[in-house]
Amino acid sequence: MNRIRSTAGIVALLALSVVAGAQTIPDNVGKSSSGLPAQLQNVGFEPQLNAQLPLDLNFRDEAGYDVQLREYFGRKPVVLALVYYGCPMLCNQVEMGVVGSLKMLSFNAGRDYEVVFVSFDTRETPDMAAKKKAAALARYARPETASGWHFLTGKEEAVHRLTSAANFRYSFDEQHNLFAHASGIMLLTPDGRISRYFYGVEYPSRDVRLGLVDASAGKIGTPIDHLLLYCFQYNPETARYSATVLRIVRLGGILTIFTIVAGILIFRRRDVRAASATSRPPLQGDSEQGAH
Repeated sequence: MNRIRSTAGIVALLALSVVAGAQTIPDNVGKSSSGLPAQLQNVGFEPQLNAQLPLDLNFRDEAGYDVQLREYFGRKPVVLALVYYGCPMLCNQVEMGVVGSLKMLSFNAGRDYEVVFVSFDTRETPDMAAKKKAAALARYARPETASGWHFLTGKEEAVHRLTSAANFRYSFDEQHNLFAHASGIMLLTPDGRISRYFYGVEYPSRDVRLGLVDASAGKIGTPIDHLLLYCFQYNPETARYSATVLRIVRLGGILTIFTIVAGILIFRRRDVRAASATSRPPLQGDSEQGAH
């Protein structure tokens, strides 16, 4: 079942009787198996936590400039999505899912994290990447963050090394001119290690926020985020954050003890003040008035 979630976004090529170019998402596709259609035999997405992605890879950005992947790393966490820009359905949903989730966050691309889309279709061009970036920025509706969004294309060697390191496998059907592939995103540390990953095409904003705080080693986020990270733990099997009952109980116990101690201190201070007020000798003026 866990592997079913990991490849639930796989694009199945329709049978020969269906119009070429269409895609569908089957609900019964799991890990690669001999029981799957030939196009899905070697398709999957099984990233390994803490795996190092190669950052010395050369790509071209949406403006046509030669760039190296490491240019987007070093100081901030990175949201990485492997897609292809000519995808008629699934990759568009991945892009919309990424934008929709990040739009719900107070963090800003370029300031708190970087967003990198990489096409695994080596035939695609910077012009196609530029159109995808423009569409993403329009949906994100924060034009000042344009420098934090990157849409890359590359040659076969760079694409192969990157997808292999991410354990992202896909296949191409020449008859329909489509790729069968899984869907998901990865959150990477500033030095390029896989910190978190999420499957499918919808990414809960709470999980993505906690994942970014995790990937940044606590360098971004509020005290509330860090408290939530204590109470919620990432589960690589489900690729989600879930509440950790033991930690919540411990935190509740600590808060209870703190409340009791604070209450005792407050009541003791009041008792000391009351005792001090009753034992204080009368003022000299008060004594003279009493004598008269």
